[in-house]
Amino acid sequence: MYTRKALYLYIKQNVNVMEDKKEQIIQAIISKAWEDVEFRKELLSNPIEAIERLTGVAVVLPEGKELIVVDQTDKSKVYVNIPAEPEIDNIELTEDQLEIIAGGGQMMWKDLTNTLFPALKDCIRI
Repeated sequence: MYTRKALYLYIKQNVNVMEDKKEQIIQAIISKAWEDVEFRKELLSNPIEAIERLTGVAVVLPEGKELIVVDQTDKSKVYVNIPAEPEIDNIELTEDQLEIIAGGGQMMWKDLTNTLFPALKDCIRI
C-alpha cells in the first residue's frame, strides 16, 4: 500500500516521463521534416497519418479540432502566428498573475509577445 506522498511522487514521476517522451516525439517530427522533403510534404497534407506513421503513436485530437501544420522553413519570410484568444472564464490565475493583471498586465503581454512573435519583434524599428 502506498502512502499518499509516495503515490503522489509516483504519479508525478510518471507524468514527467510521459511529458519528456512527448517532447522527444515532437523533436523527432520536426527533425524529420527538416531532413526529409517527402515527409514534410506528407506532414503538410496529412499530418496525423504522417506523425502516426513516423512515431508509431496515436494522435487523438479533441472533438471538433483539426491539426494544421504550416511550413515555416523559408528563411526569407518572417512568420507570425495569431494565437487563439484565451478563454478567460476558464483560466485559474496564480496570485502573481493576478498582481500582474491588476497592475495593467504589461508583463503578461511582454512575455506573450516575446514567446509568440520573436522574429517580428526584431524587425520593428521605432
